[in-house]
Amino acid sequence: MRIAKVKRETAETSVEAEVNLEGMGICSVEVPSGFLKHMLELFSKHSGIDLTAKITGDTEVDMHHTTEDTAIVLGQAIKKALGNSRGIERYGWAMLVMDEARCDVAIDLSGRANIVYNVEYPGKWKGDRAFDYDLIKEFVKALANNLKATIHINRVYGKNNHHIAEAIFKGIAKSFKMAVEITGKDIPSTKGNI
Repeated sequence: MRIAKVKRETAETSVEAEVNLEGMGICSVEVPSGFLKHMLELFSKHSGIDLTAKITGDTEVDMHHTTEDTAIVLGQAIKKALGNSRGIERYGWAMLVMDEARCDVAIDLSGRANIVYNVEYPGKWKGDRAFDYDLIKEFVKALANNLKATIHINRVYGKNNHHIAEAIFKGIAKSFKMAVEITGKDIPSTKGNI
């Protein structure tokens, strides 16, 4: 079973998470943001990765540190669960629609961190006042850096910010589902190592 648990404690946050890559998309998270909780539940459900997490942070400031550290721990946990990546598909992609919004996501579990993030949010924020849509890019960046993955996200179109955000997280989820799937026996690189 590809299961891993990671804990991170700082002066700003406390994040503990466990992932099961062979899961069924079961999610149990405690986080001081309804919006971030919703996005993590979407990620778990649509990736098939079980996720359990307890997250606290300095939300009296805003959600920046909590969001970033959540992604750091999630990235580290998935990387740990992947082990040497033997047999994984490695690449994953999704063209995801959510009502009027469409976002395209592609992931390479390459061992090299990089992001391309071409997303604009045309509407005003109307949800969790402590969470800003700009934090989604920070989440993706921290996830890629700690997972050592390349993640490309492009908003093709969309007018509703919430739908755009959902399309991003569901697209990431579907891409991960494909990329972590065991489809062979070798390490998927001509280098023989990821």
